Amino acid sequence: MEFTIPWASLFGGMLLGLSAIVLMLFSGKVAGISGVVGGLLTPKKNETSWRGAFLVGIILSILVVAPFGFSLPDVSDNNIFVVILAGLLVGFGTRLGNGCTSGHGIVGMGRFSKRSIYATCAFMASAMLMVLIRRLLGVL
Repeated sequence: MEFTIPWASLFGGMLLGLSAIVLMLFSGKVAGISGVVGGLLTPKKNETSWRGAFLVGIILSILVVAPFGFSLPDVSDNNIFVVILAGLLVGFGTRLGNGCTSGHGIVGMGRFSKRSIYATCAFMASAMLMVLIRRLLGVL
């Protein structure tokens, strides 16, 4: 595996943190992506406009970073059924964990929430275990 300079990850993390701070400061809302999307699927009064704007901002952010040489990864040769299954499992996990990595890992840990710290540790342990299993099976 080749090491690459992590500028894209650093820049992306900074943008995630900035968006979480701006959303929290101006509306008091938590920037957990699963919660934002879930709130659009089961809308409450006066909750859809900020959620829609936040989601559109995430999608259009590629237009902001593209001039700096950043691009989306090429996933065209991935098996669509595996991608769908992975998405469903992530959705199930976010409901089970009462939030996702962005809500717990960025906002919750920044607020020193014990529940978020435990949840993020569980997310990371699960990810490490999955990488280990995939490497042992020769898939990665």
